[in-house]
Amino acid sequence: MLVKKGVILAIGAYFLWGLFPFYWKQLQIVPAKEIVAHRIIWSLVFLCVSLILLKRTSTTFRLFRKAKILVVYGCSAGLLFINWLTYIWAVNSGYIVNASLGYFINPLVNVLLGVIFFREHLRIGQWIAIGMATFGVGYLTLEYGALPWIGLTLAFTFGFYGLIKKGAPLDALVGQTFEMSLLALPALIYLVHLESIQTATFGHAGVKITLLLILGGAVTATPLLMFSAAARRIPLSMIGILQYLAPTLQFSIGVWVYGEAFPRYRQIGYSFVWIALLVYVVEGLIHPKRAQP
Repeated sequence: MLVKKGVILAIGAYFLWGLFPFYWKQLQIVPAKEIVAHRIIWSLVFLCVSLILLKRTSTTFRLFRKAKILVVYGCSAGLLFINWLTYIWAVNSGYIVNASLGYFINPLVNVLLGVIFFREHLRIGQWIAIGMATFGVGYLTLEYGALPWIGLTLAFTFGFYGLIKKGAPLDALVGQTFEMSLLALPALIYLVHLESIQTATFGHAGVKITLLLILGGAVTATPLLMFSAAARRIPLSMIGILQYLAPTLQFSIGVWVYGEAFPRYRQIGYSFVWIALLVYVVEGLIHPKRAQP
């Protein structure tokens, strides 16, 4: 029963993440930095309400006195900010397909970081998957004439974010609240600055835009909390397979809903990445005990 509930929660989380382009596209008239600032503020509000309902506020705010926790979550918050800013800018600038590449290769980046930082030993199938994905990215770079920096930024910021959170001392809800608390003051100062120079969109661009900015907090926190609950109930190997739902949906939305270009060189480059992921998943199913999700 717990596994079934965990699978439903995981699918729900990745499905919501996959539909994110639809949500942020509705805010296309709002600059990416302003969207991220509101996302931070309203996520913090949503998370604080959750903590109040769970009666966990006193424990959380005492953590601000611990220097180690401040350093760890300061780093993770910075990575999350870069990831959010890059993703929202990409979506609203017509680069949803480029952004999806980041989340396709992110699992392989996680495996590589495990080798570098935890001295994990990879099997031949895992090395083949990493090699094919690297070849695919290299091919895209040569054909396009520049690194696919959007995908690489998203993959590595989220990869290092996961690396930090792997050894972080707090659970998902408290840790996320702590990260948003650290980002909230700069975000608030930035929003006040926009208001002072009369360039803010919040409250000035119609009720729809204002409500979407406010609801961005719940939209951000809900799939994250669903994922955290799922991770406690189902094997990591299953999470490793389900996580491809999100970038697949994002890619499909970019190509078939918003009509983003997907020329032949991209088809070839992405094919290498997709084959690499197939090798990675099959290899993980064959060796489930040591699979890297």
